[in-house]
Amino acid sequence: MESEESLFVLGGSMTIEIAPGVVMPVALAFGLLIGSFLNVVIHRLPLGVSIAFPPSHCPACETKIKPWDNIPVLSYLWLRGLCRSCGSSISLRYPAVELVTGLLFVAIAWRFGPTWWTAIHCIFVAALIAAAMIDYDHQIIPDSISLGGLVMALLLVPAANAWYGAPYLEALLHGAVGATVGAGVLWLVAFMHARISVALGRQFDHWPGEGESLPHPTEADYWLWFPGLGLGDVKLLGMIGAVVGAVGVLDTILASSVIGLAFGAVQALARGALGEPFGFAPAIALGAIASLFLPELWLLSLYEF
Repeated sequence: MESEESLFVLGGSMTIEIAPGVVMPVALAFGLLIGSFLNVVIHRLPLGVSIAFPPSHCPACETKIKPWDNIPVLSYLWLRGLCRSCGSSISLRYPAVELVTGLLFVAIAWRFGPTWWTAIHCIFVAALIAAAMIDYDHQIIPDSISLGGLVMALLLVPAANAWYGAPYLEALLHGAVGATVGAGVLWLVAFMHARISVALGRQFDHWPGEGESLPHPTEADYWLWFPGLGLGDVKLLGMIGAVVGAVGVLDTILASSVIGLAFGAVQALARGALGEPFGFAPAIALGAIASLFLPELWLLSLYEF
């Protein structure tokens, strides 16, 4: 792939080029392994448990999982979804996360070829998967993923652009602007929603909480605590903007809004109630992943037809 085709963040367009045959099998293997690791992160990180110790074990009988029983996807199929020691059922979500991660790594390798962008975007997608699943389970997004990913993006993306010939400071500024736009737009939406809700006298079960008064402008909660939207979403979009740039993160926000509405509707039908809170990170992650493969402002272009 030529260097000018690799300037994804600054160039705004890239031709799609099929990666050499060896890249995608390697990407699949790495993706499956990373997916297995993500299962550990998704389960342990919100609980404040070390992701390194103790080694992987059955949550029912706590027996240490042997290496040959921990092969991504294949071990699940071989064991028919049951623990070898106690026979308890293993959640289908474990191989699903592994397989989805592997397939996304393959898609990224196909999209970006044997370049640094493949490695960077694989890391990016892995962080999105972890954030999405944790938010789905616990309605939180750990700072180690969002803010840690933001710092990593501001280091790696400008470095990759500089490697392919772009001015480093211009690339760094581009990432910083993307992060500011991503976090700033969602923060502004959440802030205005909070102020309008107060003006209209709307009530929320979780905000400000039973027996607590509404925050005042002199308090940090006035600026950082909002009904219906967590600050974790704001920080996650900051990370995304640092990777895909200002236009890419706007694409992400538009797409995630549509996806989030669909998620909310499905959840309302499933639970038989409107207004139940749910994690927004899965919608954000899907929108961000779509921005890697689709043209800029692709969602808006649909309205031209």
